[in-house]
Amino acid sequence: MTSSAEQARGEHTDTAQASAERARKTAEGLSYLSGFGNQHSTEAVPGALPTGRNSPQRAPLGLYAEQLSGSAFTEPRAHNRRSWLYRIRPSAAHPRFVRTGNGTVRTAPFTEADPDPNRLRWNPLPEPAPGTDFLAGLWTLGGNGDAAQRAGMAIHLYAANAPMTRVFSDADGELLVVPERGGLLLRTELGLLRAEPGHVALIPRGVRFRVEPLTAGTTARGYVCENYGSPFVLPDLGPIGANGLANPRDFLAPVAAYEETAGPVEVVNKFCGNLWKATYDHSPLDVVAWHGNHVPYVYDLHRFNVIGSISYDHPDPSIFTVLTSPSDTPGLAGVDFVVFAPRWLVGEDTFRPPYFHRNVMSEYMGLVEGAYDAKAEGFVPGGGSLHNMMSAHGPDQETFDRASAAELKPQKIDDGLAFMFETRWPVTLTPQARDADHLQDGYDDVWRGLRQAGGPGGSPRGHSGP
Repeated sequence: MTSSAEQARGEHTDTAQASAERARKTAEGLSYLSGFGNQHSTEAVPGALPTGRNSPQRAPLGLYAEQLSGSAFTEPRAHNRRSWLYRIRPSAAHPRFVRTGNGTVRTAPFTEADPDPNRLRWNPLPEPAPGTDFLAGLWTLGGNGDAAQRAGMAIHLYAANAPMTRVFSDADGELLVVPERGGLLLRTELGLLRAEPGHVALIPRGVRFRVEPLTAGTTARGYVCENYGSPFVLPDLGPIGANGLANPRDFLAPVAAYEETAGPVEVVNKFCGNLWKATYDHSPLDVVAWHGNHVPYVYDLHRFNVIGSISYDHPDPSIFTVLTSPSDTPGLAGVDFVVFAPRWLVGEDTFRPPYFHRNVMSEYMGLVEGAYDAKAEGFVPGGGSLHNMMSAHGPDQETFDRASAAELKPQKIDDGLAFMFETRWPVTLTPQARDADHLQDGYDDVWRGLRQAGGPGGSPRGHSGP
C-alpha cells in the first residue's frame, strides 16, 4: 500500500512537473526591451498606452493610470526612477495587510549576533522540503545598515522546488537574484523575465512578482542581494572610455504582460523587516501597459566585457564591477556587484591569481559554476565565503605554489563563474548563519600551510634574522 505521505509527495511531483513544463514553454518565447536605465514603453494590448500625457481624464480601454515611484519626486532627473502603469485594477484596491511569519528571512539592523572578524565559508543550502517556493526558501545570511533608513544591504540564499502561487513585493529594497542551479521564470507586474544560471535578474523596490522554477525534480538554487540603498547603476568608466564592462544594451527589460485572474490570491509584502500578507480577490499582476525606467531586468554575465592588465600585476577587483549602489561618498559603494567572468591572463612577471589582501570593504563571494582561481578546493557552486572588514585573505598554499612556478604564457580562465557582493560596512551574521550545519569547520586551515618566506624555518633569501 502507498502511504499518505508518499501519495502527497507523488502528487507534489506531478504538480511541480506540470508547472515547470508550463513555465518553460512560456519562458522560451519571451521578448524584451533593450537598454539599462532607458525610458521604455510597452503595451500588451494595442491602444492601451496613452499618447501625449501620463494620466488622461479617461485612460485608454477603461484602465487605471498609476505611478510607481522608486525615487523621490525631486531627485535629479538622472537619478529619478518611476514608471506609469495602466492596469485593470489600481493597486489601492486591496484589503488590510496582517503580519505573517518571517520564516528564515531577516532584515537590518542585524543585532542578534556579534559582528565576527573571522573568515567564514559555507557549503550550499540543504535541500528544502517538498513544496518549498522561492519565498519560503529564502534564507538570510546577514547584512548591514538599516532597512527603515534605506541604507545597507542583506545577503540571502534561496532553495526552491515549487512554484509560487502567491505574489511577493519588497518595500525594503531592490532584489538582485543570482541563479546558481535551475532557471527561473519571474512573473512581474511589468512583464516576464527568464533568468538562468549565469544570468542576474533585478526586481526593483516595490514591484510585485512571482517565481516559478523551470526544471522539475531539481531544486532551484541561488543568491540574492537585497539592496536597501540607492538603486544599482552602471559604474562610471573614467579613463576606460565610452565602452567596456557591462554594456547598457545587454540589460533586458520585459514587455508588458498581464493576468486577468479572479479568485483569492495571497500577496506578501516585506515592510521594515517583517512580512505582511493580504488576500486579494484578483491577481495584482494586471498591468496591461507601462512606460518608465523603474523596471525589472535580466543580464547575461557572460556578456560582461572584462577589462584587465596587458602588462603586469593583477588589477583590483573593482575593474570587474557590473553594478554599483552609490553612497553619499563618491567612489564608496553601499554595495558593488562584481563578477569574475571568463578572461585572459597575460601579465608578465606577475602573480596572476587574486593577491593577498586586507580590505576596508567587506566581501561576500559566491560561485555559480566551475572553480575559483584563488582556491583549489572547498569553495563550491552554491556555497559562499565571507571576508569581513580587514580580514586577511588570499590564495591557499597549493594555488600560491602553482601560480608562483607557472610558465607565464597567455592563459584563458574559462572554467568558472564567481561573483562578489562587496559592501562598505561589516556584514553581521544572522544566528541561523552563525550556527548553520553547512558552515564549514576549519576554513582557517586553508592558509595554515603557508610557509615562512625563504622555505621552512628559513629567513627571506639574502637576509639574516635579527
